[in-house]
Amino acid sequence: MKSLKLSSLMIVAILLNWALQPNSGQATDYSETVLFQEDTDGFKLYRIPGIVVTSNGTILAYCEARKFTEADRGEIEIHLRRSTDGGLSWSKAVQVAHHGPRLARNPHMSEKKKSKDMGGPNEQTVNNPVAIASRDGTVNLLYCVEYMRCFSIHSIDHGLNWSEPLEITPAFEALRDRCQWQAIATGPGHGVQLQNGRLLAPFWMTDYEKRTRMHHAAGVVYSDDQGQTWKTGEVAIPAGGESNLVELPDGRVLFTSRNSDTHNRRMMAVSPNGISDWSAPKLVDELFEPGCMAGLVSHPGEEPSRKPLLLYSAPYTTDRSHQARRDVTIHLSHDDGKTWPTRKTIYKGPSAYSDLAVLPDGRVLCFYEQGVEARYGDHGRPWAYRRLVVANFDLAWLQEK
Repeated sequence: MKSLKLSSLMIVAILLNWALQPNSGQATDYSETVLFQEDTDGFKLYRIPGIVVTSNGTILAYCEARKFTEADRGEIEIHLRRSTDGGLSWSKAVQVAHHGPRLARNPHMSEKKKSKDMGGPNEQTVNNPVAIASRDGTVNLLYCVEYMRCFSIHSIDHGLNWSEPLEITPAFEALRDRCQWQAIATGPGHGVQLQNGRLLAPFWMTDYEKRTRMHHAAGVVYSDDQGQTWKTGEVAIPAGGESNLVELPDGRVLFTSRNSDTHNRRMMAVSPNGISDWSAPKLVDELFEPGCMAGLVSHPGEEPSRKPLLLYSAPYTTDRSHQARRDVTIHLSHDDGKTWPTRKTIYKGPSAYSDLAVLPDGRVLCFYEQGVEARYGDHGRPWAYRRLVVANFDLAWLQEK
């Protein structure tokens, strides 16, 4: 009888230990789940993560699925996985864009990319997905094809089914007098719905031939009719690149952008309405800029103060070489982005792009590119793109020493 009792206790202990493991899916202080892995399901690589939480708590995690090569252009699809239980389990990945006619390739690209394998003439690049989760349950997803045309689709069932694509490329024509763009790209990451209902998504554009004074620009594409029509606002950051944005408690919009300034710091601007009257861009001393996409999200705060917070995620380095991307770190601001006194690294090693979302219970999700120090068969090169991982943590974990 004693041995039976001991065995029962051992079983309970084993089950308890399993439940508390970081990847078990239980609500521990910090857990991680791998959602996409390179060289799986017929795709060479998965990159460019984005994540939102819909009005009923459903998590949508999406990315670029690169079919044949690791390059930014080629045969690329947008894949999405859903979770309806706070990240404990996930649906199978599905392709959500582009289901319209296959489109011609963009003949324009940077000199650096011309020397690389960017796919054959019949391949199609579907890139830079940006989702906006509205309070009424609708989710709009913007994406580009060939860095040349932009489309919008929407879901009214929290990402289960999606509409036919609506082309919104004409919205970007309004900026041709500022930038004779040859490439446009939304986000990547996610957009937001403002308190007044306006939908906002960041974008960047570039003119490789530098025919106008402003040959790089970052701004916002917006909709005031729940995604039926889209327009572009004023340029938020001239010379800006991949960008993100967030609404502040007073209704202003904070916009940050990747940039090439030699100070190697993130660039930031603020607008009273998200589309115009942007403040002069300034560099943020505490936010390093290694030439990489970053995540940005608002958080309602915790009891008893319930003071809203901002969270930002990016590699913690100023080395701009792609193989040096590493140490994705979460930064926390208590004063609308004026200062960022708290930071914590979520992965010590090769890591790159990331996006952030907040669950209804206040837990934070960071969907990021995670790699290895030495990639097999690639001369020992650090590799930040082995897998796409969702980290799930609370503010207590973030702020503990």
